[in-house]
Amino acid sequence: MTIRLTNTATRRKEEFTPLDPENVRMYVCGPTVYDRAHLGNARPVIVFDVLFRLLRHVYGADHVTYVRNFTDVDDKINARAAASGRSISEITDETIGWYLDDMAAIGALEPTHMPRATAYIDQMIAFIEDLITRGHAYEAEGHVLFAVDRWPEGYGKLSGRSVDDMIAGARVEVAPYKRNPMDFVMWKPSSDDLPGWESPWGRGRPGWHIECSAMAQDLLGDTFDIHGGGNDLMFPHHENEIAQSKCAGHGFARYWLHNEMLQVEGRKMSKSLGNFFTVRDLLDQGVPGEVIRFVFLSTHYRKPMDWTTEKAEQAEATLLKWRDLTKGVVPSVPSHEVVDLLSNDLNTAGALSKLHELANLLLAFESDADVPKFDVNGKFEEFMASANLLGLLAPKMGDWAKQSYDFSEISDYLISLRNNAMENRDFSKVDAFKKMLIEANVEVRMSKTDIDLKRGKGFEKSKFERQLKAYFDGLFPWAKS
Repeated sequence: MTIRLTNTATRRKEEFTPLDPENVRMYVCGPTVYDRAHLGNARPVIVFDVLFRLLRHVYGADHVTYVRNFTDVDDKINARAAASGRSISEITDETIGWYLDDMAAIGALEPTHMPRATAYIDQMIAFIEDLITRGHAYEAEGHVLFAVDRWPEGYGKLSGRSVDDMIAGARVEVAPYKRNPMDFVMWKPSSDDLPGWESPWGRGRPGWHIECSAMAQDLLGDTFDIHGGGNDLMFPHHENEIAQSKCAGHGFARYWLHNEMLQVEGRKMSKSLGNFFTVRDLLDQGVPGEVIRFVFLSTHYRKPMDWTTEKAEQAEATLLKWRDLTKGVVPSVPSHEVVDLLSNDLNTAGALSKLHELANLLLAFESDADVPKFDVNGKFEEFMASANLLGLLAPKMGDWAKQSYDFSEISDYLISLRNNAMENRDFSKVDAFKKMLIEANVEVRMSKTDIDLKRGKGFEKSKFERQLKAYFDGLFPWAKS
């Protein structure tokens, strides 16, 4: 099995050859833990979860090491603590718990290691001391900075920028202690009211970039296979990681993968535009985590992804159909075609298309339609295994499907009530029926031409059907138990 990945460092799709097939190693930059993960944060999690699953399938689950860190020392965290009056540890512990719950809800496996930056301060200090000794870093006014001009042949290669371009396009901190505007902080002093650790340069805390280099080296070695993250991290974060690691004599990552950004309804996600969502926002609105995952997988990771309500509704309908199709099915091995598509630079969109094709054949077989030259033997089990490889149709993610409901007949009835009410100028029956639906946690969206009903937060199918039966007293067949 050959896996091919687009390596950002070379701008080419390359055959993936691990350093050690018995220990394939991958590092992905994780969150800064001061608030809920927004929808864009979920994209790299899902992308690299699929890669993690593929590597485990090809090399064996015991032969893949996946590290994703938590940045739990950062000025944003400090500011949140100061504004809220809560302790830093309370905020970071709570946020990490939220993050793990939300990522589990969208079907992500937990990485092999999830290090917290504050547990690796000693390793960071040692790393910085080594760079000072080698002449690639310097101390100034309690700070330690990496000297970018000490590695002119390498800095900027990942992002494809010159140092001049980076200075022009970046928000560089102007400080009198910097020898060069592009020099970045590896260690900075801490006042008494901020987190700090003793170091050769006084009490202080690490800069952002050093943590990933130190943790990757400690957990994966001087050289490892894959480093991933969103393309917003390419500069300066990943560029700085490479610079400090290479100058410390490490091979660091051999393959770099970056996912594109996310939009919502065709526009950049922004609080000012009112289209900013956390993962928890969508989950609480009744959007199943499996549906979120499906929508994300529908776009190749190197293309911008647009989250839309329409895509979510289509994904939910498809997943319901697939879950009905595979009830009681025990997965076997994934389709070689699906595995081949994923092995070609994580072509998740192509893999989903192949699943659609296979599902349609299986549905036609179940309906006794004429399916020429199709051997169904083992195909249900293969379909299930293929979906599982994408992180879909897992039993623990299917509770939402048990609460699904076809509201079409109820919508038709409500439309007829409204039509009669408009003729009679008496909307009491419409209001009463609508009130019953809302009390049953059904979202009611009414326009001049249509009525749309959806499961709301807290909707329970069995409870709703009992309420329908009681309300109508068996008037409609679909309301009977």
